[in-house]
Amino acid sequence: MGIVNLTPDSFSGDGLVGRVDRAIAHAREQLEAGADILDIGAESSRPGAVPTPEDEELRRLLPVLREVSTWGVPISVDTYKPAVMRAALEAGASMINDISGMANTDALAAVAGSHCAVCVMHMQGSPLNMQQQPAYTDVVAEVRDFLAVAVDRCRAAGIDDERIVVDPGFGFGKTLDHNLALFRALTAGMAGQLPILVGLSRKSMLGSITGRTVDQRLAASLGAALIAAQKGAKILRVHDVAPTADVLAVWSAIEKGER
Repeated sequence: MGIVNLTPDSFSGDGLVGRVDRAIAHAREQLEAGADILDIGAESSRPGAVPTPEDEELRRLLPVLREVSTWGVPISVDTYKPAVMRAALEAGASMINDISGMANTDALAAVAGSHCAVCVMHMQGSPLNMQQQPAYTDVVAEVRDFLAVAVDRCRAAGIDDERIVVDPGFGFGKTLDHNLALFRALTAGMAGQLPILVGLSRKSMLGSITGRTVDQRLAASLGAALIAAQKGAKILRVHDVAPTADVLAVWSAIEKGER
């Protein structure tokens, strides 16, 4: 899953807000580099981020989405706002990536009657406050239980399992120790038989481990992506598509005999 970031304050420094032509070109580059899915986001969810007004999110999102949705590839839109979900689906999105775990009944209603996929993610708190004092009694059990409730909520709204993906939400209301415990527990069975999406690319947990700044975390991101895939993750959300694809190709050739 190649990231297309339309925000002005991305933690990774790749935001392309207001640069429609460059954002579209970047989306094309991500596909040519080997992405199977594009994930377009027009509101920052970095720690401390202030919510973006709905009309501004749509202003950033729609010009790019309307173009890339004509390319015949799966397009995910990263949003938790029901109105943005509805507009994104009308513009051709094929997946909604919701950091709030589809907790809003209006969000469920916005997607239930469509054919789109839904990714439900775990987050403690909100982007504005999630990293202030994250606390758990048992982070693995609590994240697993949260995702199970979110999945049941989707099912009750009429969303079939074939449309549901889960994301443990690395870095969203979690300390380094929480993230590492979740990663160790990551298995293909963490969410029953549902596919798992993992987003670790360039994140601060990798900086905490390596001491590298965000622009120096490629090697750490590749290592994390490979381990996530080995543990059963089906979708890897990444900034650096080409090197990630190379790492997975080598692993597949050696371990699975696939070339």
